[in-house]
Amino acid sequence: MSNLVLYETSGCPYCAKVVNKLNELGLDYESVKVSSAHSERTEVEAISGQTGVPVLVDEEHGVEGMPESDDIVAYLEETYGDGAA
Repeated sequence: MSNLVLYETSGCPYCAKVVNKLNELGLDYESVKVSSAHSERTEVEAISGQTGVPVLVDEEHGVEGMPESDDIVAYLEETYGDGAA
């Protein structure tokens, strides 16, 4: 079972960037599809303090709601990439 949870929307290029990195690293994760309307992303806002996606949660490493696709990709490479990236 995965400790990684990704909050994302369909058709979001920033979300796709993170999904591609997760797949490249062979990581299992739970995808939580959220509304395309920012006003309806209360769960995302509660976790990360903002309504943008993607947002990553990694309970095993104490990440409770990391926003910004570039930051998430860098984090995944550093934490799970074993220097392979």
